[in-house]
Amino acid sequence: MAPPPSIERFLSLSCTNVGVGPGGTTNLLARIAIVDYRGTTVFDKYVQPTTTVTDYRTATTGITAAHLSSGKSLSMAHVYHPDAWTFSTIQNYVSNFFRGKILVGHSLWNDLAVLGLPHAAVDTRDVALYQPFRNALRSPHQIIGLQTLAWQLMSRRCQEGQLHPIENARAALDLYRSDAEAWEASISNGNWPCALPPSTFSRCYL
Repeated sequence: MAPPPSIERFLSLSCTNVGVGPGGTTNLLARIAIVDYRGTTVFDKYVQPTTTVTDYRTATTGITAAHLSSGKSLSMAHVYHPDAWTFSTIQNYVSNFFRGKILVGHSLWNDLAVLGLPHAAVDTRDVALYQPFRNALRSPHQIIGLQTLAWQLMSRRCQEGQLHPIENARAALDLYRSDAEAWEASISNGNWPCALPPSTFSRCYL
């Protein structure tokens, strides 16, 4: 049996999206957060939109136009948030950051899709696809939301009110770590323990 991967290889990822296009139904990357295996934030940036945003989804994302611009005041108290990065800068930075890393997350295909970055499937640990979690909740063929997984498997609350990508990344990471030994043992034995992601997102995987 091969030894488990070094914890230094692990990154947990979560993205927050705004809406573009008619009705704001198409996702556009607005914020990306990455934490390491210890749950320490290693990257957290807002992203300047590449096209007109038609729905900031503020009630759930907490994001307004000011977050996605450069150096704009966020309140009457003149509280400034660090400048949002351009999408191309984010994409280039994250592409290098992900090289050789194992990505943990929930429904990673959504994050990879908005980033426009494919990643090696063998180097993903997606808690939405992990079959033992699905079986434990008696939903072997369904994608179960992060909030439900965290509550049912760890008695942990998340995603209450507005979405926080750092919190989501940490929740996904803690779910992975809760069964990491068995997960990695399955992979080492040649038994991939996860269901396949939706076929429409096959381009997100190498």
